[in-house]
Amino acid sequence: MKYRSLALFSTLVLSAGLAGCSSSGDTSDGAGDGPTALDVWLMRDSVSADFQKDFEAGFEKSHPDIDLKIQIQEWEGIGEKVTAALASNDAPDVIEVGNTQVAQYAQSGGLTDFTDRVDELGGSSWLKGLAEPGSYEGRQYGIPYYAANRVVIHRTDLFEQAGVDAAGIKTREQWIAATGKLNRGGTQGIYLPGQNWYVLSGFVWDEGGDLATESGGRWKGGLDTPEALRAMDFYQRLQALGKGPKDSDEAQPPQAEVMAKGQVAQIIAVPGGAKVIEETNPGLKGKLGFFPIPGKSAERPGAVFTGGSDLVVPAVAAHQEEAFTFIRELTGDAWQKKLAVAMSYVPNKTTLADAVSADPGTAAMAAGAAGGHATPNTPQWAAVEAKNPVKEYMTAVLTGGDAGSEAAKASRTITDTLNSGS
Repeated sequence: MKYRSLALFSTLVLSAGLAGCSSSGDTSDGAGDGPTALDVWLMRDSVSADFQKDFEAGFEKSHPDIDLKIQIQEWEGIGEKVTAALASNDAPDVIEVGNTQVAQYAQSGGLTDFTDRVDELGGSSWLKGLAEPGSYEGRQYGIPYYAANRVVIHRTDLFEQAGVDAAGIKTREQWIAATGKLNRGGTQGIYLPGQNWYVLSGFVWDEGGDLATESGGRWKGGLDTPEALRAMDFYQRLQALGKGPKDSDEAQPPQAEVMAKGQVAQIIAVPGGAKVIEETNPGLKGKLGFFPIPGKSAERPGAVFTGGSDLVVPAVAAHQEEAFTFIRELTGDAWQKKLAVAMSYVPNKTTLADAVSADPGTAAMAAGAAGGHATPNTPQWAAVEAKNPVKEYMTAVLTGGDAGSEAAKASRTITDTLNSGS
């Protein structure tokens, strides 16, 4: 499974509304008899072969007038493929896209607008981190599919040796105190690379800030606000309780491998990282636990970046109502519960969190997902990530630079980049 914050794509085609959609009696060959062939693109690892088989059988039993044709797509090169499909006259009927990609596709009107059908899909309880990036300029184009986010993966044996009860860590200050106790005797209290900007983003949101804000059609970088500066101060305190590099992110070197090979008490990662740790060091099987990233107060976990996918329908798709039926089924409560259990995902609604209560890692994700966010909802954010001034800012501060001046510089870069296409 891949967790993404990708935002890579641009120009699409002009919109066609639901008023011009085909009826459910249409067929793929225009012959007027037999079930309608519904073409769906799902991404590699979003569903297992067993889940796909069960869903197809259940869906077609309930909807015998629809012949479901699911094609599994690869992440490599998918942006260009989706853009080409949306601009063609032969687009699939439903496409899975990364949640932060929706704005790129919706910008020029290439997607069907589902705003008037949100209530029918149970939108009032959608995860904010999936629903918000699925909208563009106040209209809902992406329908939340599944989510994933970071949690704290910890060594239960090292916690026990240090006399630290993970269940008692509910606030950020408790987390700092516990990590300080763990950071002794050759053990790193936490391995936190200096450029893990997704984690910093969560602290910014906890403080009431954001990476960038929009007003009157203009964007402004937010790293130099008092809220964001408090977030960076906390990140600096936490990062100092380990030996994480100040000039690289969680992928260089892979932090799960670092934890597997050394005395590292904690990392911040998606729960799937635990499998990598155990595969690298089988001796740690049964010694890993999970808890949500702590928040400022004990009342709720810390904010997290929500990765995952939304489902979209091309405006030029031939079978709009059938596509909506597919989306309604796959994102509905019954199949969401089954998908979450089968794939260790967070369901798309806060009301479904109990479905994963038996899986400690996914349960920790679900607790954090209730306070999930996404990156600023603008097509230009892709260009910000390409430059990534947030990473440069973090390294500058962690290596002794003045936080205020470095934040102002990074914010100017974000401001200029976000407004360059306006």
